[in-house]
Amino acid sequence: MSIAPDLKACIDDLVVANRVLARFGVLDGFGHVSVRHPHDAQRFLLSRSLAPELVTADDIMEFGMDSEVASQDDRKPYLERYIHGEIYRARPDVHAVVHSHSPSVIPFAGSSVRLQPIYHMAGFLGGGAPVFDIRCCFGHTDMLVRNRDHGKALAQALGDRQVSLMRGHGFVAVGGGIPVAVYRAIYTEMNAALQQKAIGLNGEVTYLSQEEAALADEMMAGVMNRPWELWKKKAFE
Repeated sequence: MSIAPDLKACIDDLVVANRVLARFGVLDGFGHVSVRHPHDAQRFLLSRSLAPELVTADDIMEFGMDSEVASQDDRKPYLERYIHGEIYRARPDVHAVVHSHSPSVIPFAGSSVRLQPIYHMAGFLGGGAPVFDIRCCFGHTDMLVRNRDHGKALAQALGDRQVSLMRGHGFVAVGGGIPVAVYRAIYTEMNAALQQKAIGLNGEVTYLSQEEAALADEMMAGVMNRPWELWKKKAFE
């Protein structure tokens, strides 16, 4: 059965996104990235449960907004696919979602220090990243987003922001397409590492103002293809 060219291109980019995020250490054996279906806004594409670096086009599955498999497919899906479905449901502007456990971000999800943009590449963090604490809504859990109620609460914590941290767990980053979501996931990790270094200098840390962050984010939107094309080239080297 033939696949429409735009759907094939979307799947190919989703595979690249998995490989790129693994290469940058944003994803390892865990974490995942999805994209809204190019033909049906009420569906999304996500790999079967697999380490991201191993994902191929044949591993991509299709899901409805309930985060359940949309066609006959008995392969094992990611347990936390509800992260993706509920964010897509709440945010029509979002067309790609990354869920990561990258190490530099975790401390900000578990402390009173907010993750804030310390340089222009992370202007999308303007105003600081909100923190989703699953315990506040559901008591003691294994910290995983296991169902639609969990996913809905996470989407509410994200609100209209581009990144939300998850206490004791990781973070989600979103975008209007795969290149943007991948960029934001990578630079969330980078900004977190730089912010920790700046704090460690024991001086006053100066963050981007909300105005500076907004202007920087707008500027970066115009050059998003530059890093994406480079990452695509390196993905399979």
